[in-house]
Amino acid sequence: MTFSEPTSQPQPEQTPEFVSARARRRRAQRRAYFPTDQEGRAALFEHLARRAFPSYELFVFSLVAGAILGLGYFFNAQALLIFGILVAPLLTPWIGATLSMIAGAPRLFAQTVSALLISSLIIFFCGWLAGFASQTFQPLTFNEAFTHSRLWWPDLIVLTIASILITISFIRSEDRPYLPSALLAYELFLPLCAAGFGLGSSVSGLWPQGLFVFIVHLAWGTFFGIITLFFLRFYPTSFGGLVFTGSIFIVLIAIVISYTGFGNWVMTRTGLSKPEPLPVIVSTSTPVAIPSTTQSLTPVEATGFNSNLTGISSQTPKLTLTNVTLAATETPTSTVTAEPTPILAIIRASEGGGAFIREKPGGTVLVTLGNGSTVTIIPDDLQDVNGVIWVHVFAIVNEARVEGWMIQTVLQTATPVANWQPSPTP
Repeated sequence: MTFSEPTSQPQPEQTPEFVSARARRRRAQRRAYFPTDQEGRAALFEHLARRAFPSYELFVFSLVAGAILGLGYFFNAQALLIFGILVAPLLTPWIGATLSMIAGAPRLFAQTVSALLISSLIIFFCGWLAGFASQTFQPLTFNEAFTHSRLWWPDLIVLTIASILITISFIRSEDRPYLPSALLAYELFLPLCAAGFGLGSSVSGLWPQGLFVFIVHLAWGTFFGIITLFFLRFYPTSFGGLVFTGSIFIVLIAIVISYTGFGNWVMTRTGLSKPEPLPVIVSTSTPVAIPSTTQSLTPVEATGFNSNLTGISSQTPKLTLTNVTLAATETPTSTVTAEPTPILAIIRASEGGGAFIREKPGGTVLVTLGNGSTVTIIPDDLQDVNGVIWVHVFAIVNEARVEGWMIQTVLQTATPVANWQPSPTP
């Protein structure tokens, strides 16, 4: 018997799903690099610009998110703040702005930046309305607003990660980058809404600090967005685009350095400048009166008289006494002003995690102190305003004395305070 070699079997045809998956991978790889030819660059840029172009959804969701964020600051509720960020609009116009900076497209830059500006104004206005409404219900605790109107290094780290992820996701995938956009909105919209809330509520320490934080976060995120586009092989293709990109880059760096104080830190570390001296604390103690002695002159007069003395001798002497003024006597009168002994107290607020020191009862907030902080109570200086007892206190904050008023219920003392009642006439 003879055996023959089996004939080779034909390769099975590739299924459409397999071909489609490979095609999608190839298209994604092509989009990951900036095309070398002019037509390819124009087509890719047009496709990305169309996806990043703002729509009406940006403004509608900005209004909804701003209203929820304003309520979150009003009630000092972190859950409402997170909910407001989850319904925030997709920040693809921010990517369009960074793309226009790289490509040197002034028209796209104007369109995307204008859309972002209108969206930011909506968020700010919603915060202002919530702050204005809070004036009727004050005193309230606004710890969340104070937290998000300050610069924190963890926020800058999260902002860096969000900027890189949203840029890579937008360029390499057709899906919408919801999660990176939510992280970016968290770092941009929260301080902006806090600034508007501070302006509307007239609470010091929120405006304009929150606006400065928003500007720094926006510049910081845009800086790393441009850097990410550089790594994805997106470069300016013309001299005008190079000048435009360079100018934007310099402005972003200047904003970050000036508002974060990084430049002063570098100058101090390198020895090119001296650190600023600490503020001098001036004592504001009440002078105590020195005991004074009042001299009262009381003249004592002796009345003259005539006396006939009968003696053994026949001679009768005559004694005449004249008026004699005795020396002045001193009557000391001492006036001593006793100063009350200060009493230490610890802040123990049941809600909000802290309390405020205000300029006057129910007035402007001077500083926020957390639970566990120590203040000094000035005794015998209490006021009853609308059924709320306010205590006159002072504390040392950042090596400076801050004196104002606090609500009595948030203070806890080691021993009971004598006369812990408000004065009848505030």
